[in-house]
Amino acid sequence: MFSGVSEINLDAKGRMAMPTRYRERIADRCDGKMFVTVDPFDQCLTLHTLPEWEIVQQKLNSVPSFDPATRRLKRLVIGHASEVDMDGSGRLLLPAPLRDFAEIERRVVLLGQGNKFEIWSERLWHQTRDAYLDVSEGAGLVPNDLKTLSL
Repeated sequence: MFSGVSEINLDAKGRMAMPTRYRERIADRCDGKMFVTVDPFDQCLTLHTLPEWEIVQQKLNSVPSFDPATRRLKRLVIGHASEVDMDGSGRLLLPAPLRDFAEIERRVVLLGQGNKFEIWSERLWHQTRDAYLDVSEGAGLVPNDLKTLSL
């Protein structure tokens, strides 16, 4: 559903303009209602349409909290989640605590991930992308499930 990389400037209030190519799909899917939260594995944010967020939250809530790893995941993902509404100009306000977590200042990278987006500080995304492309860092390792995939 969502793919591609977009480099975006935040305005002085911390609002991000959603690229035009996604706006209609988001409006059709959820009337502009989305959820943004921390990524528990990388120093970025994840942005979900409301229907996708409801699936994520339901799955997390269905797992018993007796396991410390589950509690950690719930606290990070659900505890930091904020509802954000796309305004008439296609902008989303990224809450300050989430921007601080992801070290987002002025420039962000919006990365389509199929059913969601990732939002990275431009600096951290470029560092992460470059590490992924560095073969000496293990970029050449492919999980067995993907070895038959042809790109």
